[in-house]
Amino acid sequence: MYTRKNQRNLTAAERRSFVGAILELKRRGRYEDFVQTHTEFYVPDAENGLRAAHMTPSFFPWHRRFLLEFEGALREIDPKVTVPYWDWTVDRTPAAALWSEDFLGGTGRSSDQQVMTGPFAYSAGYWTISGNVTDDRFLTRDLGRPRDPIVLPTKAELASALNESVYDVAPWDSTPAKGFRNRLEGWTTGGGRQPWLNHNRVHRWVGGEMLGAASPNDPVFWLHHAFVDLLWDRWQQKHPKATYLPKRRLPEDDRQSGRVISLEETMPPWDVRPSALLDHKSLYRYEV
Repeated sequence: MYTRKNQRNLTAAERRSFVGAILELKRRGRYEDFVQTHTEFYVPDAENGLRAAHMTPSFFPWHRRFLLEFEGALREIDPKVTVPYWDWTVDRTPAAALWSEDFLGGTGRSSDQQVMTGPFAYSAGYWTISGNVTDDRFLTRDLGRPRDPIVLPTKAELASALNESVYDVAPWDSTPAKGFRNRLEGWTTGGGRQPWLNHNRVHRWVGGEMLGAASPNDPVFWLHHAFVDLLWDRWQQKHPKATYLPKRRLPEDDRQSGRVISLEETMPPWDVRPSALLDHKSLYRYEV
């Protein structure tokens, strides 16, 4: 068993090791495989077919397995490396440590949102974007969206999701106002000038590559989803009698039949069931 740490508690050596492993994965041509997987399984409500990764109950177990696959690839390169998490209710500004030049680098320049600092800047020569919806070859960010400011989720907004006592509710997509999964994934509106909630708003606050299905092109994706994974664990502890829903395959007359993965159905591309990913404690722990 290994430990995932809060990124703010990483030593300088741990930062270097994490960044180095990611860059080596990129050099070996394997990083794009993860971007492609996320892009392939990002299926919105409006599209036909199975929804495995987003706008669906399997959002949490699918990303847990996705993180484990990525972390395993990093640990093949450096067994000491684990994926740190970013608590965005605490480290809430572009001045936070994770955006420093020796870690993830900072925001993009105003003209084209190109990241100019840190190891993932195009100018550094190690990070070229190849799997994206645009032709840009460089990493982009727009932290806080200065032209139309957006703020990261607050502890109170996060608590509103953690206080939900039911895991998910019909129609099992982006529309329910209730249920932990959608309140945390954040497709419902935050109201006022702060659209979206929790997980989704973080993607929008970072901007750039994080706005689309190819969001793993920005390495901050992994720190963000490690925290989302931790939050699922916190919710389980807060509601020990609650469970993954739906428990059984939806009937054929349900309009979501064949589009939603129940507890014992398998999630592509790994042929693994959500029930196998409800607990991580035999594999890793979180330092809090």
